[in-house]
Amino acid sequence: MKPSMRRLLLAFSALGLGAAAMSTYVHYRLLTDPAYTSFCDVNSTVSCTEAYLSPYGSFLGIPVAPLGLLYFAFVLVMSAMTRRPASAAHDSAPAYIFALSTVALAFVLYLGWASYFVLKVFCVLCAITYVSVVAIFVISGGATALPMTKLPSRALRDVRTMVATPVALLTAVLFAAAAVAVVAAFPREGHAQAAAQTAPAQLPPVSDVERTKLAEWWEMQPKVDLPIPDNGAKVLVVKFNDYQCGACKITHDLYKGVLDKYAAGGQVRYVIKHFPLEPECNVNAPGGNHYASCEAAAAVVMARSKGTSTKLEDWIFANFGPPALTPDQVKQAARDVAGIQDFDAQYPRALEEVKTDAGLGKLLDVHSTPTFFIAGRRLPQAVQPQYLDVIIDLELKRAK
Repeated sequence: MKPSMRRLLLAFSALGLGAAAMSTYVHYRLLTDPAYTSFCDVNSTVSCTEAYLSPYGSFLGIPVAPLGLLYFAFVLVMSAMTRRPASAAHDSAPAYIFALSTVALAFVLYLGWASYFVLKVFCVLCAITYVSVVAIFVISGGATALPMTKLPSRALRDVRTMVATPVALLTAVLFAAAAVAVVAAFPREGHAQAAAQTAPAQLPPVSDVERTKLAEWWEMQPKVDLPIPDNGAKVLVVKFNDYQCGACKITHDLYKGVLDKYAAGGQVRYVIKHFPLEPECNVNAPGGNHYASCEAAAAVVMARSKGTSTKLEDWIFANFGPPALTPDQVKQAARDVAGIQDFDAQYPRALEEVKTDAGLGKLLDVHSTPTFFIAGRRLPQAVQPQYLDVIIDLELKRAK
């Protein structure tokens, strides 16, 4: 490999590694902290959150960000090993990088298509990794002198050499261990659901100092009059929701235990209002691209009369993706899960209720989902479940 090619591979693998590392951090925070806001979220179009929390943000239950981190780390290590012409990896490394980059290129082309044409969002960190993968693919292809047909036999030889070389073997073991640790550190599908099943009493404790500061902050939040009956409850909690919104799914899972605790005693009424990011039922989202969210909201409206709306909501969020939920899948779930046999006949009426909810959201200056109102006060950002518990408790004491 020419020194100039090696330097380019090192440069692009380092660039990609940095972007993938930041993507991994952002995605992890989004999965574990509903209050976290990514620095690369500019609006609904330029947004890392929209990309990471979409059905395309994970592959086989594993977020794609740490997979990119491992890929770029591998390329960086292999490129560094070609520095010495006498090394065993000097001739083989470009071929290994090229072979892996062929798979990586196909993967990022798919992710790019999903981001730009399906989700219609631009993720800055994602774009950097895409460019880096394409560059590595081109450079390694030009640097590969070994015929790809000979790569399997060469790989067997190199494995034997690695096993016989303590430093190389230790490097491989450490890399494999790091790969397992990085992947294991991420919550799998169902993590949020499992967290939601944690009893409220097991939530992390909130200190008196935290409680005082939270109460002062909450008192400063503006209050509005909600035209929604509380049905005798002391505190009304309202969520404007979109069933294809990643943050809506996370708060659905994480807040379930807290809301169920208060709802069971009749002290709190929890109401879901629909604000689908799809223009069919929400004129306030002309560029919305959640193409099954109107059907999902309407299905939940239909299911209320049968008492199966909660069951259907759980199904929708559990089957959030990938791949992305489709209108036909929603209709089938409405029939199989919620017992709705005449979806198409009921759809126009249910859609009118969804449109009314979206109109109310517009009047209340709702621009994104989820947006919560607790006792008339807007919750400006999602918070950890233990803080939601404190806020509701504050309002209950105020009501007394």
